Amino acid sequence: MSRYWSDIVNRLVPYVPGEQPALAKPVKLNTNENPYAPSPRVLEAIHHELGETGESLRRYPDPVAKRLRAAVAAHHGIRAEQVFVGNGSDEVLAHAFQALLKHDKPILFPDITYSFYPTYARLYDVEYHTVPLTGQFTIRVDDYLQPNGGVIFPNPNAPTGHALPLVEIERLVAANPESVVVIDEAYVDFGAESAIALIDRYSNLLVVHTTSKSRSLAGMRVGFAFGHPDLIDALNRVKDSFNSYPLDRLAQAAATAAYEDAEWLKTTSARVIASRERLTAALSALGFEVVPSAANFVFAKHPAHDAAAIAAKLREKEIFVRHFNAPRVNQHLRISIGTDAECDTLADALKAIVA
Repeated sequence: MSRYWSDIVNRLVPYVPGEQPALAKPVKLNTNENPYAPSPRVLEAIHHELGETGESLRRYPDPVAKRLRAAVAAHHGIRAEQVFVGNGSDEVLAHAFQALLKHDKPILFPDITYSFYPTYARLYDVEYHTVPLTGQFTIRVDDYLQPNGGVIFPNPNAPTGHALPLVEIERLVAANPESVVVIDEAYVDFGAESAIALIDRYSNLLVVHTTSKSRSLAGMRVGFAFGHPDLIDALNRVKDSFNSYPLDRLAQAAATAAYEDAEWLKTTSARVIASRERLTAALSALGFEVVPSAANFVFAKHPAHDAAAIAAKLREKEIFVRHFNAPRVNQHLRISIGTDAECDTLADALKAIVA
């Protein structure tokens, strides 16, 4: 603990990301990255932006990402003024905590969810209460019908993968007209219903997306928020007080191209979904209990084997999955969906471990 640290730094418990192993060819199923490359149009767009000499890089990028916002708005059938752009959905969420979720009453989110939420709450001094998931790891909307300063959770939830139907999302938003409801849809393209369809009806709804998962651009760091222009203006006020040039030229070009290739998104997402069902069947055959997933990962436990021990044995074989040493979930593993070959390698290793 440094004597130069501020009090809030001394009190912070930082978010811990998944391991990025420095190996030639690991079976990396621990950070929910897409196993497939982005659209070929992405590479074309990057090459076009660079040109022969890279001359464009000496100039600042468009601070409002006008072309990207127009492409994203067209894809979702909304207006550009309903779109906010940031450096990955994590930065977008950070701005939301500052701009929209810091009020006198505590915000609400699940006890088992994305672990960045309590980190941001502590960082920005936002009071929060956690709401327990059910015994089946589902969100019960009635539990959020209480006084609050805001509500936030992923749909599908992470790390469980369970998705809440759109009709339940709408019931939650409609019941909380005095506070902002943030639906974090990082994994929505793998089997859930997007709440973007509701933003014209509810001025208190903010929907957050990322290009890191279904569009295979985790290395580019591009995220979005969708909502009423008043909410977007609040996010922009925070952004422009922090970093008025959030996205670089190559990231804007890459994300625009990715959104303009809807067929590639549809094809690769379908492949991931098919692999998820295939892996779920393989795990079930080995005795694992698998939570129904609408994401690009599964959440599973084996009743006869310790999850941390399984993860350690897999790591010895250079197979990486995610284990959370936290209450209620410390016997579960979160396993990202890889290619069928990677999933088969995992299944073969697990078969030997649990035999």
